[in-house]
Amino acid sequence: MPETTGSPATVSNLEFEIAGMTCASCAARIEKRLNKLDGVNAAVNYATELATVTVPAGYDPQALIAEVQKAGYTAALSRHHDEPDNPAAQRVACDPELRSLRTRLVATIVLAGPVILMAMLPVLQFRYWQWASLVLAAPVVVWAGRPFHEAAWVNLKHGAATMDTLVSVGTLSAFLWSLYALFLGTAGEPGMRHPFELTVTPGDGAANIYLEVAAGVTMFVLAGRYFEKRSKRRAGAALRALLDLGAKDVTLLRPDTHGIEIRIPVDQLKVGDEFVVRPGEKIATDGTVVSGSSAVDAALLTGESVPIEIGPGDSVTGATVNAGGRLVVRATRVGDDTQLAQMAKLVEAAQSGKAAVQRLADRISGVFVPIVIAIAVATFGVWLGAGFPITAALTAAVAVLIIACPCALGLATPTALLVGTGRAATLGVLVKGPEMLESTRKVDTIVLDKTGTVTTGKMTLVEAIVAPDTDRATLLRYAGALEAASEHPIARAIAKGAKAEVHALPAPEDFANVEGQGVQGIIDGHLVVVGRASLLADRSQHLDPGLSAAKDRAERDGKTAVAVGWDGRARGVLVVADTVKPTSAEAIDEFKRLGLTPMLLTGDNQTVAQRIAAELGIDQVIAEVLPADKVAAIKRLQSEGKVVAMVGDGINDAAALATADLGLAMGTGTDVAIEAADITLVRGDLRAAADAIRLARRTLATIKTNLFWAFGYNVAAIPLAALGLLNPMLAGAAMAFSSAFVVGNSLRLRSATSVVKEAAPSLL
Repeated sequence: MPETTGSPATVSNLEFEIAGMTCASCAARIEKRLNKLDGVNAAVNYATELATVTVPAGYDPQALIAEVQKAGYTAALSRHHDEPDNPAAQRVACDPELRSLRTRLVATIVLAGPVILMAMLPVLQFRYWQWASLVLAAPVVVWAGRPFHEAAWVNLKHGAATMDTLVSVGTLSAFLWSLYALFLGTAGEPGMRHPFELTVTPGDGAANIYLEVAAGVTMFVLAGRYFEKRSKRRAGAALRALLDLGAKDVTLLRPDTHGIEIRIPVDQLKVGDEFVVRPGEKIATDGTVVSGSSAVDAALLTGESVPIEIGPGDSVTGATVNAGGRLVVRATRVGDDTQLAQMAKLVEAAQSGKAAVQRLADRISGVFVPIVIAIAVATFGVWLGAGFPITAALTAAVAVLIIACPCALGLATPTALLVGTGRAATLGVLVKGPEMLESTRKVDTIVLDKTGTVTTGKMTLVEAIVAPDTDRATLLRYAGALEAASEHPIARAIAKGAKAEVHALPAPEDFANVEGQGVQGIIDGHLVVVGRASLLADRSQHLDPGLSAAKDRAERDGKTAVAVGWDGRARGVLVVADTVKPTSAEAIDEFKRLGLTPMLLTGDNQTVAQRIAAELGIDQVIAEVLPADKVAAIKRLQSEGKVVAMVGDGINDAAALATADLGLAMGTGTDVAIEAADITLVRGDLRAAADAIRLARRTLATIKTNLFWAFGYNVAAIPLAALGLLNPMLAGAAMAFSSAFVVGNSLRLRSATSVVKEAAPSLL
């Protein structure tokens, strides 16, 4: 073991990018090998192709890389995700492994197509068609199929069998036998034909070639592998999107320049530096307000729908948005210590910790391959023991191996995913990859974010209470005109609501903003004041008992009450709140019909959360939580044995979406949430989550049916091969029938319907 330095209690965490894994069993094999080393604790994730390793401080990473290489794979240290040349950020854009797969697939389609057509259609079998097939099929089997053969060899050395083993054994058997028949048998004679005969009769193996089986299986399985690999390569996109949210540069106040402002890159900011944040700008890093007051949109971290009023001495968080006045902030945390960086680490940890779903084909292949090989060996022995010549015994044994390699197996998962995800797209649902399918079947709890998910996420004018002698239209006209001149989110909600009722709003005169309190100005010759009740009280405009009671009632319900007064009197109260989407209640009912228990999880305050939950019929509520608390809540539910789906739309939901067994992001939300989730709901309609779960469950059931039939026809045909009754046309017909069945079964997914009665926006 490499030498270690420092205290035994001191450990370091290393992350490696692993290449060459083809299934979940590969990840388990690497993990087992690394964990055998003293002091090493490793977790290998097949979905993200990352290995997270905890080792004693000073442990040589090259020793770990060497162990991975001994297992037949390659490894490289992953640089930290916030470095400029972060390779994780480049994996999707320029990935040599993915490019190689794409090149192999395109070449295979071009070469294998004619081989399959010539073998299946006697009319295309010209004088030397078999030799043309060999020329076209050889690069497909040898070059394009090389990843399967290499993986099969690695699996063989470790005594394992996977889908790669089945593909390699079947395609090589078909190819090598075809070479034997062409060069040593009679199949190479000019004018050789494969007549269209489906009779079950003994045939001369030396006259038969199976190049279409070798080329076709390679093509179909390669297509499935490419689409699976492409979806996996997007695993790091959430981290990139999250880190891109931060400010890129900042206006620094240098103490040695007497208040002169200097623009510098944000990574040059140090703890203790003071910087300026103007209205509409992102706050560069975590800090404390030195001077100025404003409203800050902190939904990024808390999900709080109402902007937070801040002033000198208050803490602010990097990447939140200054919605009001000019602020001077002193930096308290920079770089990796900021809350934004901590959120990125939460998402990264959640994604790497997700257990990869072991592919159904691999699980079946692990049992199927050894059985097929045993049958082939037994067939060879029985034919020899019965006195038949060695060529006849070898023909029957190879026929067993050939028929055991199903084209349908390569189509079973990709076609169902293609049709299922295509239908989902027409229903406004984007499915990221096959890994989430098993989770949808087992999900029993659905956790919902509040702001932007079950609610609109925007402040709306919901009520206007007027004094006895005041006209409602006048109240809205005066308040709306004054608030239209303000940039505050609550002001914009009032202005929008007022304009919807009274249409034209006059321009105010002598407009003034009273920091942290409200606004005032002259409308139609009247001095109008809009804001906190205390602002009006300072001008001797007190709320009467009716208005005061309405204000208190609104605030008890978690809503925001804004007082309005003019001509020396309080004239009314406007109530602003984040409202529930019209379709959310129907969505909750649909979740319950699917056997799911809904739960509200939000960073908003308890009063607001309870009001929304009661309106929707949700019994369980967890409120006032930060992103780390959301992750902890998901993990707690999972530790109780629940399989959890999470629906969210905000940056603060990203880590929870990645932690949940199934993450669903609202497409109207942030890119970070969308990238961290398994499924994206394109329209901002919670009912689409019910569509997604129902369709995903149906797609999984279709895949299982496809796999059953893909192997089923092999099981039925193997006895014919073992008895020497398999002819090329029968093998081709069986392959074509099973493939057609799989495709037809998958096409049934196109009939899936939506909960939403109106037409959903199509993505196709």
